[in-house]
Amino acid sequence: MGNSREQLPVELVDATGVGIGTCTVTEAHTAPGRLHRAFSVQLVDPDGRLLLQRRAPVKTRFASRWSNTCCGHPAPGQRVEEAAVGRLAEELGLTATLTEVGSFTYRAADTGSGFVEHEWDHVLLGTLTDGEPAPDPAEVSDYTWLDPAHVHSAMADDPHAYTPWLSSVLRLVTAARH
Repeated sequence: MGNSREQLPVELVDATGVGIGTCTVTEAHTAPGRLHRAFSVQLVDPDGRLLLQRRAPVKTRFASRWSNTCCGHPAPGQRVEEAAVGRLAEELGLTATLTEVGSFTYRAADTGSGFVEHEWDHVLLGTLTDGEPAPDPAEVSDYTWLDPAHVHSAMADDPHAYTPWLSSVLRLVTAARH
């Protein structure tokens, strides 16, 4: 279940992305938030549509919001790509080759839960050529394939329906695909 994930270790990083220690997921996300390593996966299909997921209502941070394909935290010392491939399989039952296309840092407070995201986020891009998503309901409540232009206009119309990191993920994905 999702709550056991909250006790897993994450890697704390400094302002340049260098590892400086570890703490639990819960500790990292307790206000004011501690900068830690994370990843965001974005899958596209051969037509260039984006696979978005709606986070499950039981998620402790930004529940029920639409987001990129999947997110997570590598274990301390774990390769980001390895962690991301594992999360993609766990959350959506999918396999894809992932390539890191950049990283960014952000801080966002979830007013609903009081938790804070403060992450050094590695963005990984992959093309899904085979398979259909099989979401884990503890993680994902829904998914959809959308044209990037539609996603950008929908986010502009209703920003609170989307996770606060999605726009930065899509900026890096768009740059990598052009």
